Amino acid sequence: MTPRALTIAGSDPGGGAGIQADLKTFTAFRVFGMSAITAVTVQNTLGVRGVAAMAPLLVSEQIDAVLEDLGADSVKLGMLSSAPIIKAVAGRLKAHKVRNLVVDPVMYAKSGHPLLAGNAEAALIRELLPLALMITPNAPEAGRLCGVEVKDRESAEKAARAIHALGPAWVLIKGGHLGGKTCTDLLFDGREFTEFSYPRVQTRNTHGTGCTLSAAIAACLALGMGPREAVKEAGAYVAGAILNSFSLGSGHGPLNHFWRDHAEN
Repeated sequence: MTPRALTIAGSDPGGGAGIQADLKTFTAFRVFGMSAITAVTVQNTLGVRGVAAMAPLLVSEQIDAVLEDLGADSVKLGMLSSAPIIKAVAGRLKAHKVRNLVVDPVMYAKSGHPLLAGNAEAALIRELLPLALMITPNAPEAGRLCGVEVKDRESAEKAARAIHALGPAWVLIKGGHLGGKTCTDLLFDGREFTEFSYPRVQTRNTHGTGCTLSAAIAACLALGMGPREAVKEAGAYVAGAILNSFSLGSGHGPLNHFWRDHAEN
C-alpha cells in the first residue's frame, strides 16, 4: 500500500512553512500527503500579519474525513493555535488510535509572532504529549514546555529528560537556536542520547525549517523506518534543503524541498 502521512497544522500562503511545507516534504519522500488545516495565517517571508483559527469542530471533521477513508501511516502536528483545537485534535487521535504521532510544538513564527495562545501550552502538554511517539521542540520551545533554559549540551539533556517525563516516547531537542559552527540535535528515548550534527549554513533562508524536519520524520515513519533512523534521514534531508535553499522575498526565504530531485538530474 502507498505510504500515507497526515499533517494537522496551519496554512502558510507563502508556501515556506506549515501545511504547504509539510506536503512538499511528504512528496519529496514519495509519501502520499494529506492535511487538516487548523488555522489560516496571513504571512510572507517578512513575518506574520494575521491569524484566523478554524472552528475546533471543523478541524475534527477534517481529521475524521481523512482517517475514516484514507487512513494514515503517520501523523504530524504543527500549529494548533488554541486550547479548544488541541483538545479536539487529541480526541480524534485517540478515537482513531493513531500511533506514529510526531508533535512539533509550534509556538512562534520565525519573525517572533506568537502562533499558540498562552493558555494553550498547558493543554498541549496535558492532551498531546502522552500521545506522541516523538516531540521536536527547538531550544526556546523546550524551555517553555519544561522550564529548563536550553543553552548547551548539559541543559539540553536536562530538558529532554523533563519533557520525556511528560509522556512522549522520544524527544528531539533541536540545536538550531544554539551557537557554534555545527548544529547539533539531541535525541532521547528515555534511556540514552544520540547526537545528530550538521555544518551550520550561513543563510537567511531558513523559513519553515522546523515544520520541514518534523514532516520529514513523519514521512520516514510512514515508510517504515524506526524513530532513530527517521531522525537521521530527516536531518540529512533538511541539511541539504538549507544548503541548497534559494532566495525568495525580502525576508527569511524558504528551503529547497526538492533539492534531491535537482541533484539527481
